[in-house]
Amino acid sequence: MTLKIPSALWDREYAADLLRRYWSSRSDGTPAYTGSHFERLGGGGDRREVRNCFTAEDVVAVATLSVTLPARAALQVLQPHDPHHFTRLLSAVPAETELADAEEEHLAEDSPAWLLWRALREVKGIGPVGAGKLLARKRPHLLPVHDKVVKQVFARPASDLTFWSDMRTELRSDKGALVSHLEELRDLAGIGRDISVLRVLDVAAWMHGKGAGY
Repeated sequence: MTLKIPSALWDREYAADLLRRYWSSRSDGTPAYTGSHFERLGGGGDRREVRNCFTAEDVVAVATLSVTLPARAALQVLQPHDPHHFTRLLSAVPAETELADAEEEHLAEDSPAWLLWRALREVKGIGPVGAGKLLARKRPHLLPVHDKVVKQVFARPASDLTFWSDMRTELRSDKGALVSHLEELRDLAGIGRDISVLRVLDVAAWMHGKGAGY
């Protein structure tokens, strides 16, 4: 299955404006959209000293994307019964690899990323979207954020188990045209090159979808 990217998101000025609005601030200095702090909160979830464990900052970061973990679920993520389980799986998910460059083994249903997604979903109170956003916080260049709005924008099924691999295919197609486009949008919007191309696409799609009433 492919990602049906709306033609509007290929409009440089329109898409860049969506990004600027998302990363803008209100008159009181607070962010226009709390999710603009998702990647950067606390220095990022993939910084070397914390990249292989979940932290309280990760839980707060996910909350900026409108996913609030119940207290008991948060404690299970931060203080799991087997303290090495999540760490073992996270350690096996490459932290420096970008999705466009990933091998199929990094995304397969028996990969550490998939096993970790499933393990998080086994925690009562964590759904598929919440689990995915926790993973995206830890591996922002490899694992994309997506929710029901983004699914609608890209015409994806409600139960979407191939989003990662289909996104990878899209990023690789046409000699990386989408990657180049997203990098141009990031520079045009002036949001900073530390924001991954995956997040650029996610935010542009989400803002477009919300504007369309999704």
